[in-house]
Amino acid sequence: MSPSRKREAVVELRSQFKTSERRACRVLSQPRSSQRFRSQPRSDEPRLVKRMLALVRRRPRFGYRRIAALLREEGFRASDSRLLRLWRREGLKVPRKKRKKRRLGTTSNACHRRQAEHRNHVWAWDFVFDKTAGGSQLKWLSIVDEYTRECLALKVARSITSEDVIDTLAELFAMRGVPRCIRSDNGPEFVAQAIGEWLSQLQIVALYIAPGSPWENGYAESFHSRLRDEFLALEQFESLAEARKLTAMWKDDYNHYRPHGSLGYVAPAVFAARCTASATERASATPQLTPPLQQCSGVNLTETFIAGGTEI
Repeated sequence: MSPSRKREAVVELRSQFKTSERRACRVLSQPRSSQRFRSQPRSDEPRLVKRMLALVRRRPRFGYRRIAALLREEGFRASDSRLLRLWRREGLKVPRKKRKKRRLGTTSNACHRRQAEHRNHVWAWDFVFDKTAGGSQLKWLSIVDEYTRECLALKVARSITSEDVIDTLAELFAMRGVPRCIRSDNGPEFVAQAIGEWLSQLQIVALYIAPGSPWENGYAESFHSRLRDEFLALEQFESLAEARKLTAMWKDDYNHYRPHGSLGYVAPAVFAARCTASATERASATPQLTPPLQQCSGVNLTETFIAGGTEI
């Protein structure tokens, strides 16, 4: 039993049996100095609590560890244990989600069997849906780097065609480089012949998970859980333009400011920068092969494989 609980027990014992403090402390093996001790809050505690509550109001789905990481970045002396004490004192709590038990998939393309080993090794992509305040459907295309956890693309529109998907990928390839693999489920948007042939010409391996096993695309599903929990469930979109603006703001916040638990509570962009710096230091003078995108630079793949921008 902790000293604070013993302190409460002594008070209860004295009130119930009308005994002295000395006798009650002796019965409970509580030193009288501990019984009379009154903690003095640190000078920065009011300011720390005020900022903690402000962050909780801004990010209601964050737990105390992630809030503590944000406070430490701002210069506060906020250890996890100290934040937990203040968190409990203020009555803060993030409701736990009930998780269903899922069986393990058997496909060799599952994320736990073919894991990303470096930046741009494996990307994961998927779609998520929501509605505007007026009931119109909105569709998001998300692309995530499984190694750095960066959200590379988060495109929102009323509908997304195969041409839109290829244009988004081509823009990413030009800015970031070509990944070795892209993991997805077996939805019609990913097994479409046009996209399959386009990826094949760029020598990108398409990793399709087993049908009916979304947990095998765990990184995309985890990202969508955070997207829906911290963004879609909290925002009401009046129009497509507003959805695009808020989506861009959330994507920037996720990549550059949101502490990621799997990365040691650093933001994905910070982790990616560290990976890039480490890779540069280890780079040798061996000539690199020409990237597949440059090999195919003379071919207009969009026109070759997309006819009419069929919606997916």
